[in-house]
Amino acid sequence: MVAVLAVLGGDVVASSVSCTDHCQAPVAAAAPAAPPPAPEPAALSITPAPGADDVDPTKRVLIIAASGTLSGVEMVNENGKSVPGVMTPDNRAWKPTIQLGYGHTYTMTVASRGPSGMPARETSSFTTLTPSDQTEVYFETIGGNALRDGGTYGIGNVIVAHFDEPITDKASAERHLKVTTNPPVAGSWNWISDQVAHWRPEKYYAPGTKVSVEADIYGTPLGGGLYGEDNAKASFTIGDSHVSIADDNTHQVQVFNNGQLVRTMPTSMGMGGYQTIAGTTFSFFTPPGAYTVIDKANPVIMDSSTFGLPTNSRLGYKETISYATKISIDGIYLHQLDSTVWAQGNTDTSHGCLNLNADNASWFFNFAVPGDVVEVKNTGGPPLQISQGGDWTVPWDQWIKGSALSV
Repeated sequence: MVAVLAVLGGDVVASSVSCTDHCQAPVAAAAPAAPPPAPEPAALSITPAPGADDVDPTKRVLIIAASGTLSGVEMVNENGKSVPGVMTPDNRAWKPTIQLGYGHTYTMTVASRGPSGMPARETSSFTTLTPSDQTEVYFETIGGNALRDGGTYGIGNVIVAHFDEPITDKASAERHLKVTTNPPVAGSWNWISDQVAHWRPEKYYAPGTKVSVEADIYGTPLGGGLYGEDNAKASFTIGDSHVSIADDNTHQVQVFNNGQLVRTMPTSMGMGGYQTIAGTTFSFFTPPGAYTVIDKANPVIMDSSTFGLPTNSRLGYKETISYATKISIDGIYLHQLDSTVWAQGNTDTSHGCLNLNADNASWFFNFAVPGDVVEVKNTGGPPLQISQGGDWTVPWDQWIKGSALSV
C-alpha cells in the first residue's frame, strides 16, 4: 500500500493506492562476481636437480608434489632401460626402488595435475659419477677361506675384510664396515695392511652369540678416486667353547669343552733354538700365544720348502701327514706323527708343530672347528705375531690402536 497526496479544491487529501505487481521498492545494484582463479600446474620438487653431474648413485632420488598431485613418473637410463619406482598412496611423492648404477644418465618424465586439475608434463635428467677405479670386499677367516654365511665358528673366530685394491682412506672404509652381535660385545677393526682389516671382540665370544658383518661400500669414496663396487654381508653363529692349552712345561695339551676338561694329550712341540741353513736363519720354537684353528686336512702334504727350508737340506722335509689341524698361517699344526710318540709328553723334537699320537690326533681333528682357541704357553722364543694368525695375542689396548677411527 502506497500513500498518495491529491489536491482537491485547494485542499490536500490523503488517499492510498494498492500496489501488487507494478510497484517495487528501490533495490541496490549487485557487485560483479570475482573471476575464477587461473589454473596452475603442480609445484614439483625434483632431487637431484635437473642437469646434475657426478651424482652419487647411493644418494636420494625423489620427486615431491608440494601442491597438486603426481599422475605418473617414468624413469629410464641412456639406453632406454626402465627404472622401477613406487608412488605414495596420496600421489604426492615418487622414488626408484632399485640401486642406481655408476656412469649412467637417467631421465625422469613426470606427469602431474595442479590443485585445480591442470595437467602438466616435464622431464629432468642427471648423470651419476664414473669412478676411476673400484674395489670389492670379501669376508674371510684369518686363513683366507671365505666366511661361510650361516656357518658355525669357534669362540675366537676373527673376521677378515679383504679388499681387492689398496685403500688410502681407511677411515671412510671402516665407517662402512659394520659388525653386529647378539648379545652385544665390544670389538674393533685393526688394519693389518692397506687391503686387509681384522675384527675381533675384546674377549672371546660367548657360545651361541649371533654375529653379522656388513660392508655398505657401494658408491663410497675410499680415496684416490677409488669407490666401492658392491656391498657384502655374512652372518654366523658361535658354537661351543673349545679352548685347548698346550703347556711346554708339562708337554701336555689340555682340551676344555665349555669349561670342562675333556681330554689331555701328550705332545712334542718345537725343539727350540735358531739355525742357519742355506743362508737363512730359522726359528724352531713353537711361538707362545693364543692361536685359533684355521683349517684341517687328512692327509696334508707338509713341505719345508714352502717356508724357505729346502727339502733336501739338513732338517728339510716333505711328508704326507694324517689328521692335521692347522693353527697358524705359516703352517703350525696339531697332527699325527707316529715317529715321535716316544717324545710326546716329555721331549720337544719338532720344527714347531704339536705332534700327537694317532688316537689323539684323530680325536682332535674331529673335535675342532675353525675359530677354536689353542693357547700355547712356556715354549720360549718370540711370541706369535698377527702375520701368523696371532690376533688374540695382541693386548686389547694395542689392538684398538689399529683402527683407522682410533685417532
